[in-house]
Order: sequence, then C-alpha cells, then structure tokens
Amino acid sequence: MIIIKLFCASGMSTSVLVNKMKDAAKQKGIEAEISAFPEAQMDRHLDSMNVALLGPQVGYTLGKAKKLCDPKGIPVEVIPMIDYGMMNGAKVLDLALKLAQK
Repeated sequence: MIIIKLFCASGMSTSVLVNKMKDAAKQKGIEAEISAFPEAQMDRHLDSMNVALLGPQVGYTLGKAKKLCDPKGIPVEVIPMIDYGMMNGAKVLDLALKLAQK
C-alpha cells in the first residue's frame, strides 16, 4: 500500500484530483491511500505518508517542504500545472509512483 498526500492552499481544491487519482489506482490494481490537506499542515503528516505532492498554487513552498520531507526520506514534488489543471489523476498518480520508487 502506498500513501500519497497532496498539499494545496486549503486542502479543498485537490479533492477532485484525489478522487481521480483513486479511480486511476483502482483501474491499475494499485492499493493506494490518497488524501489532500492544507500545505500548512504538512509537518503533521510526516510519519504517515510515502509521497508528498504540492499543488502548483503552493509550489513556491517546495524548499520548505523538502526541508521537512528529506530527513524522513519522503519524496516531494510539485504537481505539473497542466496535469493539475486538467485534473489528470492517472498522470499525477504515475508521478507519485515514480517518486516512490526512487
């Protein structure tokens, strides 16, 4: 089971993307727990995730996120604007899986 957490401005705008990612995981037969939270709460989730993804609107916090995640060995990346805007759950899931394999 892979645990993927998305962080955005308030945790609300990514809920549609989370559902699309869950659908993509189900179609691929991948067991995944995917959820969204406000970026300001990232420090509360460090012990309960395999991959962290940032919404493009909070991409400017990547440096801060890396400082939190790197010591725990959690890969963190900004979701590409095009995939976020198109709500492409399959592509964002693929990004998370690729990060988890590193």
